[in-house]
Amino acid sequence: MSATRIPTQKRSIEKRNKIIEKGFELICEKGYHNISTPDIAEVSGVSTGIIYQYFTDKKEIFLEGIRNYSNKIMFPMVDILDKENIKIDNLEKLFKKMIRAFVKNHTISKKAHEELMAMSHQDNEVANIFKETEFELTNKIVLILDSNDIKIKNPAEKIHIAIGIIENFCHEVVYHKHHKIDYEIMEKEVIKIVVNLLK
Repeated sequence: MSATRIPTQKRSIEKRNKIIEKGFELICEKGYHNISTPDIAEVSGVSTGIIYQYFTDKKEIFLEGIRNYSNKIMFPMVDILDKENIKIDNLEKLFKKMIRAFVKNHTISKKAHEELMAMSHQDNEVANIFKETEFELTNKIVLILDSNDIKIKNPAEKIHIAIGIIENFCHEVVYHKHHKIDYEIMEKEVIKIVVNLLK
């Protein structure tokens, strides 16, 4: 089998991106172990030979899909911070916007989330993508707060804790849905905890 290539022409880039998108969707819908490379080729509208021009196997397609998915979930929070004039006294309002964006993005696909969580416990490469994305998100938020002259002691550690709390809340709202929990109250408590953590 010849070496894979990274496309440079627009049409080839679009074809490769379509394979990633359709392959990822199919894997999340049917399960990683239930589909093959020819299945991905079929759903992408290309030949299996074309798949192997761009990817070594279905796992590479899946990993690229996870990177795209995790970026869509995580990085809108950074966009919100990037567009705002951040001050200590408006952190509560900003974190409310961030949490709502995070919840909205978590609803992209419940099936995708379930498949990814299962795979992250079985496969180190999948788990590492999530770890890297979280670490990158932590660093970006630290830099944005610092550039707005918000100085926090132990910023990376505190931001990482804050992200974990927000993510836990999002999973509760979107996936767990305990009926006896009032999510408006819970959201207020999450915001209060996160803002106090950063003061």
